[in-house]
Amino acid sequence: MDDILCGSYEKEDVTFLLKDLSGINLEGSSEVREKQIQAGYHYSESLPIEEKPGEEYMDLFWSLLESHKEKVALYTGIVAEQIYHTKGKNTILVSLARAGTPMGALIKRYIEDKYGAILPHFSISIIRGKGVDENALRYILAKHHGKDIQFVDGWTGKGAISRELQKSCKDFNDKYGVVLDANIAVLADPGCCSTMYGTREDFLLPSACLNSTVSGLISRTVLNEEFIKPDDFHGAKYYKEFEDIDVSKDFLEAINQEFPSIFLLAEEGASRAVENRKKANFTGLEIVNKIACEYGIENINLIKPGVGETTRVLLRRVPWKILIKDFNIPDIKHILLLAKKKKVELVHYPNMDYACCGLIKQLKG
Repeated sequence: MDDILCGSYEKEDVTFLLKDLSGINLEGSSEVREKQIQAGYHYSESLPIEEKPGEEYMDLFWSLLESHKEKVALYTGIVAEQIYHTKGKNTILVSLARAGTPMGALIKRYIEDKYGAILPHFSISIIRGKGVDENALRYILAKHHGKDIQFVDGWTGKGAISRELQKSCKDFNDKYGVVLDANIAVLADPGCCSTMYGTREDFLLPSACLNSTVSGLISRTVLNEEFIKPDDFHGAKYYKEFEDIDVSKDFLEAINQEFPSIFLLAEEGASRAVENRKKANFTGLEIVNKIACEYGIENINLIKPGVGETTRVLLRRVPWKILIKDFNIPDIKHILLLAKKKKVELVHYPNMDYACCGLIKQLKG
């Protein structure tokens, strides 16, 4: 385990099961990577270049954190209550790197603060089209035999990762004769992809505004056969050069401080969520298919609905247009700022449940 990443979190918050690729040059410009991806090169084989966020953008992050911290704490609590009352002390939290990592750490802290139970928390890789890291799952189950895994992520878009996890768990269960629960717990589920969520609102998690600097200084995960051998975990890099602007711990602490004031509200919210629990129906795909037809987009992977996914488009892809439901929604201020900086067209698109939707530029051909 000498080549496993540690990240910038406290060791009590999370254990990363990711191979350390920090010394390898994997980054490429957004334009080059986009052309490669649309030509068939898998996105997980390289990394986007992470830029240092500007002062104006960081001021917006801190403002969003201040205004949203109570709601984030409440949605964390609603999810944590459902997890604990469903699986109890027998739970292993497994967050999906990297957007799920802060959420898993917060859920772990909530359960420890409220119930005194210290749950293991691992962060592992899942990659669209490649699946979840099977070696990481085998390691976790061997180390915590007889316990139940609960997968955690930050939010859902159109459900690509949720469906990838379902397929991976089915394959893993068939192969090893175990029963993994593929229902992913998320704070925000605007795509209706889960039955365990804090809200179905297209709610902005402040952590979605940043990349590695709010996720333990860990890069996106990598699955490149040149560096990842069959028995390895999926890989990632640690960005030491961003240590002076790392806010990973600050984010956790800001939300953690809100927990005592929302304990009762979280219990009530979790009870309502359980009573009204409905099957995940992936309704977000309907609007995605509609947008694809209207804008002549053949590959729906180029359509990223929801405020979290739109942020990712602007931070690390080549954006074409951003569809906006209502320009007055407070949660899209950073979207407007990023779009202005990158000179991306904003289109008023009121007939969708999402606050916004990012369209990636079609470069192939």
